[in-house]
Amino acid sequence: MYARILVLFLSLHGLLGQSIPHRGPYPSVPDVEGDLLFLLDSSGSVSYYEFSRVKEFIADLLRPFTFGPHDVQTSVVHISTTPTMEFPFDRYLSSRAVQHAVRGIQQVMGDTNTGKALSFAKEKLFTGEAGARPNVPKALVWVTDGFSTDDVSRPMQALKDLGVTVFIVSTGRGNYLELSAAASQPPEKHLHFVDVDDLPIIIKELRDSVTDVIQAKRLRATEISSDSFRLVWPKLLARNTGYYVLEYAPTGEPRRKLTKQLTGDHTTVLVGGLMPQTTYEVALVPESNERYIPPQTTRVTTLEEVISPARVLISESKPHSVRVSWSPTPESVASYQVLYGPLPANSVKLLVVDGSRNSTVLENLAANSTYLVTVSAIYKSGKERALSAKACTQEENSKVKHLRFEDLGPHTLKASWDPADGDVLGYRVRCRRQAGPSNLLSVSPQIHSVLLSNLTAGSTNKVCVKPVYKNLPGKGLCRMVRMQPASQVRSYRHRPRA
Repeated sequence: MYARILVLFLSLHGLLGQSIPHRGPYPSVPDVEGDLLFLLDSSGSVSYYEFSRVKEFIADLLRPFTFGPHDVQTSVVHISTTPTMEFPFDRYLSSRAVQHAVRGIQQVMGDTNTGKALSFAKEKLFTGEAGARPNVPKALVWVTDGFSTDDVSRPMQALKDLGVTVFIVSTGRGNYLELSAAASQPPEKHLHFVDVDDLPIIIKELRDSVTDVIQAKRLRATEISSDSFRLVWPKLLARNTGYYVLEYAPTGEPRRKLTKQLTGDHTTVLVGGLMPQTTYEVALVPESNERYIPPQTTRVTTLEEVISPARVLISESKPHSVRVSWSPTPESVASYQVLYGPLPANSVKLLVVDGSRNSTVLENLAANSTYLVTVSAIYKSGKERALSAKACTQEENSKVKHLRFEDLGPHTLKASWDPADGDVLGYRVRCRRQAGPSNLLSVSPQIHSVLLSNLTAGSTNKVCVKPVYKNLPGKGLCRMVRMQPASQVRSYRHRPRA
């Protein structure tokens, strides 16, 4: 019953400024019908320049579309502490009005609660009250730097369960595994990585992909993989007015045709158990008890078989644990076997992980050690594929202890600290002055004190000491220190040592 609505979700950590001008007229995009929702990151962490870049990007993306009750409609919602709607879907029904409205959007500030904005979109915006239409295409385009103060996976999945096609554009700092899981499949078509200032480069490719999703009144395929695809079509029947007969077979092999019967309230179905790199002829026959409705047909080619794991990533390194992640995670994999052991050594441990998961944590490891980690995919067909990576655990107690200060004069301070544990390569001492430029000093591991001079009388300064290691960043220790005020400086006398 849920049709396809297009939600263009632009989480804007870092976008907007001068757009690249388009050369020549914009060709119109014909035969499209959808509700396009833009979710804008209006939080305080987004600069004016970034916010302006995103508005230009949205305006250029929308420019060729025709707007109206039987064409494209658009709405804008701000991501902030509490999501707010800039304007509903049915307010601006011309390209000129939409362009003027988008360019006039003002930043709201607040926190980056993207998950809350997604839930708001699902519960409030896809309703007649907000001007949304029940039987038009849905999609989600998310332009993000990967940052949110709350969880986005569950509300994003809730939108996808409604038939929303999810496109994601990452400005380069997002987590690949998380974003590829959030985007519709395959990620090669629905996930893009691009620098924030290069967003105009992908406008045409993204617009073409969106247009393909919202082609009006036709049977189409989405979420195409090596062994499945999802079919989506406009509402043609109701449960009490008829049913659908779905037929599909490899091209040129009619004897292998399969048939499914679906109730009249269906507008989508997932077709699985298919062969990779195979073209299928698909027909959807509406059997109405009220009138004749012609069949809808399409042709779909499945993708090349996904090989897993194609990449193995090591993250969240701690003294006694690391996280191992891999991708992709095709449905054809039954389980993953994770073999790991220290280098150099012959001891190996085995951890078995369900085929639906894409990461696990290896625990009880030795500190400051290198491990060889091998992830093996065990396919349901019995075949296996493995990929290895090295993982390094952190050193223990990698923090400076007991930072203290000694006043040596009106403008001079001695900072001392107890040595950090482990194989320290040296120390970095940073003095952030209340007045004047900051200082950064690097000293050898045998040195545990430094003199800080030319400090302003009466000023408050922040001093941080951080150990340097080979395999991990050390943890700094910081303290605030206040110099003598000017009234005391004039009578200051340094007592010489005996």
